[in-house]
Amino acid sequence: MRLLLDTVTFIWAYDAPVRLSGPAMSALANPKAAREISALSFSEIAIKQALGKLTFLKRDVLDGVADLRLRVLPYTAEHALHLFDLPPHHSDPFDRQIIAQALAEDIPVVTADRVFGLYAGLKIIW
Repeated sequence: MRLLLDTVTFIWAYDAPVRLSGPAMSALANPKAAREISALSFSEIAIKQALGKLTFLKRDVLDGVADLRLRVLPYTAEHALHLFDLPPHHSDPFDRQIIAQALAEDIPVVTADRVFGLYAGLKIIW
């Protein structure tokens, strides 16, 4: 089973795992799960860090990916084209792109963001 961590879930899983729900922890601990992070999450973290909204450094990203044994899921044109079909439930452009990516790949997203649940066909683990 593949799992796509949203950006906040990635940060929490690395920096504050006590913030994760029981089902999220179980899913991430499953040895058969392929844990993935979108390349977009790196952009989101870098931008928010540069704006002073986040104190999560490049080194934290690299260490988090290694420690959590994550695969990086590239963002493709196919993923971007799914944005055309998304209703405007979520205003955050990074979250919308991660939602489109998860729908295109047909993989669940591990997220505490309740707005993700408004998207038909999107599987959520929390």
